[in-house]
Amino acid sequence: MEQALYVYNTLTRKKEVFRPLHAPHVGMYVCGPTVYGDAHLGHARPAITFDIIFRFLKHIGYKVRYVRNITDVGHLEHDADEGEDKIAKKARLEQLEPMEVAQYYTNRFHEAMDALGCLPPSIEPHATGHIIEQQQLVQQILDNGFAYESNGSIYFDVEKYNKVHKYGILSGRNLENVKDASRDLAGVGEKKNQADFALWKAAQPEHIMRWPSPWSDGFPGWHCECTAMGRKYLGTHFDIHGGGMDLIFPHHECEIAQAVASQGEQMVTYWIHNNMITIEGQKMGKSLGNFITLPQFFSGDHPKLDRAYSPMTIRFFILQAHYRSTVDFSNDALQAAEKGLERLLDAWKALQNIQPTADGSVRLDSVEALKQQCYDAMYDDFNTPIVISHLFDATKLINSIVDKKETITPDALEALKETFRLFTFDLLGIKAGGATASNGGGNEAREEAFGKVVDMLLEQRAKAKANKDWATSDMIRDNLAALGFEVKDTKDGFTWKLNK
Repeated sequence: MEQALYVYNTLTRKKEVFRPLHAPHVGMYVCGPTVYGDAHLGHARPAITFDIIFRFLKHIGYKVRYVRNITDVGHLEHDADEGEDKIAKKARLEQLEPMEVAQYYTNRFHEAMDALGCLPPSIEPHATGHIIEQQQLVQQILDNGFAYESNGSIYFDVEKYNKVHKYGILSGRNLENVKDASRDLAGVGEKKNQADFALWKAAQPEHIMRWPSPWSDGFPGWHCECTAMGRKYLGTHFDIHGGGMDLIFPHHECEIAQAVASQGEQMVTYWIHNNMITIEGQKMGKSLGNFITLPQFFSGDHPKLDRAYSPMTIRFFILQAHYRSTVDFSNDALQAAEKGLERLLDAWKALQNIQPTADGSVRLDSVEALKQQCYDAMYDDFNTPIVISHLFDATKLINSIVDKKETITPDALEALKETFRLFTFDLLGIKAGGATASNGGGNEAREEAFGKVVDMLLEQRAKAKANKDWATSDMIRDNLAALGFEVKDTKDGFTWKLNK
């Protein structure tokens, strides 16, 4: 932690030195999925972004409590607190219990995250498991005079709050902008003002998901869960709150208002947001109906996909852009990412067979410089594309050594292996052998065993060649080629890769 870590804070709109409230402890809360359908590429981006942040903070010595919620109640179809609960609607259409829907898609989400190489969070609270905490939050806001009751529902009084505090500090919107944007909606219904948002909703008779409260049988507003659960597990003040840029307004803006209205001051120091995945220039999302789910990417079963893509190809594709940049989906972009990842993993494999020389042309100082460049990129707001560019520089160096254009000293070789392993696998979270498309996340043990079998066959071929048994040697090579394996003989033995 000697080097300063800079993070971009959405709240201040600038990069700031990261100074945790209670170092070496760091509290990080990230908005998780609403579990009524399979995760898509837009869900993969925040999961991978905050997985990188989690990994790096731990690597540089922080003790991170990473909380990512599961929304299983309260997220209505429309942000204006109207429409049916998304999970309840899915349950009604499929004739299931709402918790069946939530559990099924939570399991599917976990499978997809595991396939993408995302570490599990420290705590994964569910909104339905924290109804009491959300009711307590609502009561605090009522007691402080920033909410009102209407027909058993409780609404946040944005106009009253704005007179004392500032509504819109995260998104840059002022209350008049919000009012103007709301005028297209027909009337305000139970609300005093269309800009007000629900803290607690009275359930209609047909509404399945409901809990008793002092105000009505009902359910919490969508924004309440993160404020209540963030406070429960990270305290009244914590370091990082993250999520997709589409959550800045209204979700995160409302969270700030709830925190200030209930405790008098903000909870969060650094707000970090990843940018969107777009498809043909439009945000990819369930509400727009233009999304491709992660299982579809892994299987290739979608009309917009030319073929299947492995989870590691998806991860590498996302990491090739800075998390605050937009990423536009295309088959060409994914295939370019696949080839780039393959180059990187081929270099790692070749690195294991390099023999050092005492007077090598590549020395320790040049490898240490490369390592520091990678660190500099990560300390500069987690700049993964710059890290990847330096790893490609390392790939060129490895290929030059393999081609006998360069040589490397023993200490430099060990440092290069360590640098490559640290940044490729430990910090970027790439799994070795991960460029190959598979049904789900693949199995690392199986991949390793598979590679050993190929190596064993090629060792038999090498023995056949040494014994001038050309027929056996050619047969092994030709059979492997027919299965898609490209075998290259080198001065030090052989290399191979599986072409798709």
